[in-house]
Amino acid sequence: MSHKPKLLIIEDETPILRGLTDLFSFHGFTVQSEQDGEKGLETALANQFDCILLDVMLPSLDGFSICNKIREQSREQAIIMLTAKSAEEDIITGLTLGADDYISKPFSVKELVLRVKTILRRTGATHSTDILILGDKIQIDCIHLKGTVFGKEQFFTRREVDILIYLKKYQRPIPRSELLEQIWGYNKSSEIDTRTVDIHIAKLRKKIEHKTNAPKLLVTFRGEGYKLCL
Repeated sequence: MSHKPKLLIIEDETPILRGLTDLFSFHGFTVQSEQDGEKGLETALANQFDCILLDVMLPSLDGFSICNKIREQSREQAIIMLTAKSAEEDIITGLTLGADDYISKPFSVKELVLRVKTILRRTGATHSTDILILGDKIQIDCIHLKGTVFGKEQFFTRREVDILIYLKKYQRPIPRSELLEQIWGYNKSSEIDTRTVDIHIAKLRKKIEHKTNAPKLLVTFRGEGYKLCL
């Protein structure tokens, strides 16, 4: 019998929650849901889920606080934030706190299912890499997602480590579209509107660069992509 992926939906609007529950149940997911922020956090921390769909605006505890608390316990947990379409600041905050991706309301049902299914795919990039060494000042434990950066301990998420391993492996400018395909699992032909790659790169620069406004290690090549310059 094949594994049915487990999905937790934390959303306080009853019509949306009911629709999402029916949608993902139809697509073969085992769905659990919560409408209260504190209860949602409790459920998330007490159980194992393949993915968590997390709304930003919730009663008792907001989605940002929930995401932060989950990341303190697990840097592997797949999290997709549900944000308002015009809430640029919410998108940046959610991804900075460790969400894997976001989708803006109102969203396409087809795109939402695609996002959840693809976020569950792991590239396997880190399976053969236990320790990632970037120059003589950065060493990252790819199993436990932590490392030493310029003599200080630093924590990473699984996506961040996957990005670094992929960039080091190919040693060339990697286009944003290729990272979406190889790290996030989005199909090459998919029309995905997301800034998740750019924000993850910005997060990584804060962790591994001396000066984020003048990066020397994780460099943008205009029109070509991102490259690790070792």
